[in-house]
Amino acid sequence: MREEYQADLVEVSRLLVTMAESVRAALRKATSALLTADLAAARSVIERDSEVDAIYEQVELKVADTIARQAPVASDLRRVITALHIGADLERMGDLAEHVAKTAARRHPSPAVPAELRPTFKGMAEVADHMAEKITTLLAKPNAELAAQLETDDDAIDDLERKLFKIMLADDWPYGAETAIDGALLGRFYERYADHAVNIGEHLIYLITGETTGQIED
Repeated sequence: MREEYQADLVEVSRLLVTMAESVRAALRKATSALLTADLAAARSVIERDSEVDAIYEQVELKVADTIARQAPVASDLRRVITALHIGADLERMGDLAEHVAKTAARRHPSPAVPAELRPTFKGMAEVADHMAEKITTLLAKPNAELAAQLETDDDAIDDLERKLFKIMLADDWPYGAETAIDGALLGRFYERYADHAVNIGEHLIYLITGETTGQIED
């Protein structure tokens, strides 16, 4: 029974790593679509979001089946429940990448963001990608110190979002309200993507140490 349980955990971990790789690739492609008005890339992200959802459903089913068959307690139960929470955050990260892609597709053939905002969005995307890369590493080999770094990474995203608003709210902003609204929403998508990455870090710290910081967001 113990060997079967360990095999279940290995499968759940594999599914989560696959999800993490997928949502990282999705945001990278969505950002490219956003900055270059690449409609094919945008549509690819939108179409493939269902694949992330399907993997999350597999995680849910595997966790439920494991609990039903193995009745884990204490740290074992913490491990499977944590996997469920991480899967939910990854699924939401995929949705946010899809939102970025949908914005790019909606504004095609024009770029969804003006030239003045592209460096800021590029910076936000680079930080988010770095966070997603850490998550993939952490899911394969949990490490509390590395997981804690995600919160500092998130601070960089927040700083860039403030820079974004400063540009759009300046008196000489020439692009009107619609473009500013798009910019604000896009900034929110990247910021929430990073927040969910922080959530995953918090879940992993809890898994490793049994302690929670109480900072996990919905």
